[in-house]
Amino acid sequence: MKNLTHLIAICLIIIFQILQSFVVQAQNVLQKKSQNVSQNTYHNKEEIAIRNILQTQTQAWNDGSLEKFMSGYWQSDSLKFIGKNGITYGWQATLDNYKKSYSDKAAMGILAFEIITVEMSNKTAFVIGKWKLARQNDEPKGYFTLFWKKIKGKWQIIADHSS
Repeated sequence: MKNLTHLIAICLIIIFQILQSFVVQAQNVLQKKSQNVSQNTYHNKEEIAIRNILQTQTQAWNDGSLEKFMSGYWQSDSLKFIGKNGITYGWQATLDNYKKSYSDKAAMGILAFEIITVEMSNKTAFVIGKWKLARQNDEPKGYFTLFWKKIKGKWQIIADHSS
């Protein structure tokens, strides 16, 4: 009887150790999932910030304010805008090109963006989408690729390829 009690005690100790190991593994898995949820929430907040900037730009465009529209762009000589006429360097040069191409509100029309994808990292984002202008005589449309960078806590477009 003593041997049987001893054997049962040893079995219970082994089972307890196995269960304890499973609990530790489960806690590790839950902790990793929790970290992933926190990172996803962070990226979602950042994506929402970028989408809000694009909404603000759309509203500024539709109000006829190219200067406000440009507030989403990095105000730097290193800004890159790639369009049908090639590459333009600099915030001011990009604004000047917009003013030449869209001299008044009728030429600007009503802008709409459709976001296709947003890829996020901690300090950069890559956005692909469609743009469309509704004007009295035509409805030009195309695609854009925006490369964003978080600079001094603010998301800014540092490169725009629109066609």
